[in-house]
Amino acid sequence: MQALTDLSQNVHLLLERYKALQQENAALREESERQRQELIRTHSELLELQQKNRRIATANALTSAEGNEEATKRLNALIAQVDRAIAALKR
Repeated sequence: MQALTDLSQNVHLLLERYKALQQENAALREESERQRQELIRTHSELLELQQKNRRIATANALTSAEGNEEATKRLNALIAQVDRAIAALKR
């Protein structure tokens, strides 16, 4: 009879541990999703700041001493990027 009691206790303990692991797993999944959303937001913010940086650099080039030459180089580089993007979209 003792073996049956021990088995019952072990099964009960196993079920308690299983429930605890399920709760921990759910919490980890929630944290993972939260971090994924934060990463997406941060990446979007980074892209925005990179675009702003490029616009500022272009504006600075237009107003600097080497303005026209530097602006022409930057604009040609931007046009080349757009051309490559269009070519990639056509594929």
